[in-house]
Amino acid sequence: MTEAPRTPLQAALDGIDYPDSDSAHAAKVRQAELTKPAGSLGLLEELSIWASSVQGRCPPHSFERTRVVVFAGDHGIAAAGVSAYPAEVTAQMVGNILAGGAAVSVLAAAADAGVRLVDMSVDADTSQEVSRSDISRYKVRRSTGRIDTEDALTANEAERAIEAGIRVADEEIDAGVELLIAGDLGIGNTTPASVLVSVLTDTEPIKVVGRGTGIDDAGWIRKCAAIRDARRRAWPHRDDLSRLLAIAGGADLAAMTGFLLQAANRRTPVLLDGLVVSAAALTAQLGNPRVVRWFQAAHLSAEPAHDLALRRLGLTPVLDLGMRLGEGTGALVALPILRAATRTLAEMSTFDEAAVSTSVSTGFDPA
Repeated sequence: MTEAPRTPLQAALDGIDYPDSDSAHAAKVRQAELTKPAGSLGLLEELSIWASSVQGRCPPHSFERTRVVVFAGDHGIAAAGVSAYPAEVTAQMVGNILAGGAAVSVLAAAADAGVRLVDMSVDADTSQEVSRSDISRYKVRRSTGRIDTEDALTANEAERAIEAGIRVADEEIDAGVELLIAGDLGIGNTTPASVLVSVLTDTEPIKVVGRGTGIDDAGWIRKCAAIRDARRRAWPHRDDLSRLLAIAGGADLAAMTGFLLQAANRRTPVLLDGLVVSAAALTAQLGNPRVVRWFQAAHLSAEPAHDLALRRLGLTPVLDLGMRLGEGTGALVALPILRAATRTLAEMSTFDEAAVSTSVSTGFDPA
């Protein structure tokens, strides 16, 4: 009997391996030989070791070819009053990013990184936004179901969104990208992200609810209720990646999950941004725990669910600046630090090269 061909998702899940342990070991050895006290560069040393492992070389190079992919989508749960901004802001921000006026645009230029926007479920026709941009090629639908009372996506839509993220990762990696950053854009998207974190970390809803776009106390209460009800619907499917994304995620989160899985499958590292991307990373971890070894957490956002997600992923954030914008902005701020870490390992002299003594001679003989 002929076996059915593997789906793109299954191929991505099956192909994920660990980064190169030999390169990581070589990086640890080299760190001990550099002209500094052991451990004196703190987290920079750990970042350089991670960079060596995911690049499969020691010393590593500086991740010059970096790309931010912003997955955009609206969420039906916004109708429950869980955001301080109206849903039409998502489509308006699409235009702002494409025009170069958004925070991600400015920070990407400062960090010498490219930006790509992918419309997965914006509740507008973005295909006419700019003639040169094919941003809606993978669009699954306009907005999603209201997850406190109905599924975000059908099973088919969830599958299409996951596979879209896989294809986007392939396109970027085939174009020569060395480091990927996933970003998010969408009014209401911290609500499904918080539901996923609540389910996947087995945390009661009230502990994952943040202020998102800056909601007031009444909005916070509405958001608590929405997350509670959506979590109740999602909980029975907590071991099924695709079903969980269909019930309580959305096309953007599903695409991010596929994107992260395929990046790991293609041995390409990812710098994680904030809550929404980290919720997708948690979902990817559900599919294959090895995926996390290809991720580095850029920052800790002000959303309480983000800290829970990073703890479950076992990742230490590079920065804590109180940021909660999304779009990939936190990762872009951390990118120069990651590059600095790689350069210290690659370009600092060893004690032997610099003819520097490795210890102080006291003349004391303990015998």
